[in-house]
Amino acid sequence: MNAVAAQTSSYSPHAPKVVASGLNSPRQLNFSPGGSLYVAEAGTTGTSGCQPSPLDPTVQACVGLTGSVSRIGEEGHVTRVVTGLPSAGTPDEPLGPADLVFTGDHTFALTIGLGGSVAYRTGFGPEGARLGTLVQVNLRGHHRSPRVTEIADLAGYEARVNPEPTDIDSDPTGLARSGRGFVYADAGGNAVNSTRHGGSTIAVLPAVPTMQDTPHGPPAGFPADSVPTDVVKGPDGAWYVSQLVGFPFEKGSSTIWRIVPGHAPTAYATGFTNVTSLAFDPRGHLYAVEIAADGLLSGPIGALVRVRAGATSPEVVTGGLFAPYGLAIRGHHAYVTTHSTEANAGSVVKIDL
Repeated sequence: MNAVAAQTSSYSPHAPKVVASGLNSPRQLNFSPGGSLYVAEAGTTGTSGCQPSPLDPTVQACVGLTGSVSRIGEEGHVTRVVTGLPSAGTPDEPLGPADLVFTGDHTFALTIGLGGSVAYRTGFGPEGARLGTLVQVNLRGHHRSPRVTEIADLAGYEARVNPEPTDIDSDPTGLARSGRGFVYADAGGNAVNSTRHGGSTIAVLPAVPTMQDTPHGPPAGFPADSVPTDVVKGPDGAWYVSQLVGFPFEKGSSTIWRIVPGHAPTAYATGFTNVTSLAFDPRGHLYAVEIAADGLLSGPIGALVRVRAGATSPEVVTGGLFAPYGLAIRGHHAYVTTHSTEANAGSVVKIDL
């Protein structure tokens, strides 16, 4: 299936409508208090500070200031309101601006991914200094230009605490407000953390044993990383967390977790695949995005799905989406980023719920 066909095909009557295009690796998206839609763009990496990738030492990872945040205006007009943010990795897997949460009419907090250790970040040089951090963006800063300031060094917290005591690896992704602080999913650290009181760990998600042997891959029982990707607060006040699950990205291995601080995570729904984003609608119904409904090794054709408590498989709302990633819901409409790892080809689609 080619990219155009994948973008427009659907397994349900809820056909996607493209509302913006030309984005650089769009990830999570969110609405401002005034109702404008903003998208975090992970960028296109760069050519500086090249070093071996932690995922594959035979491949060079480089950095560039190509990350950005865009506002989607009327008739799909895209305005990059923040530019010059770091983007690192390989061109087909850039990490950079990941998720944003508004804290005021013109201010928001933004996670910036990393995908490695503090030493890996240091290896990129000055351009990579903000990788693995949480920053605040004031869109009406000095001389009305955006002002970006660091709130917390999330990769630094992983290096100090290492909640899952294996390798040091931080990739902050999904973000939510928590009082005067924030809760975030660290996809590299396999943990859900808080920035309050200098940082704390809310939960560590366990490794996920593979269910069957994989051709040219690990055998059944291999402990795949949990890779938490997004965190949202539910109507009941609990945190709900999605997970991608690492290599071999097995179909049906992802769980939607419900987490009450001070208690062990409990499975809210199971049988999902490579989930990257969650959102509740105004009625309290939970939805999720699967970046690859059959597993990433089968190709990035994903879906918007409904999540019901106790479910053991997803309820597809719209399938056939090419590399979908982020999700925001406003009224009776879902907004999903697609083509999420492509330069100048990322999109936002609107789906009726």
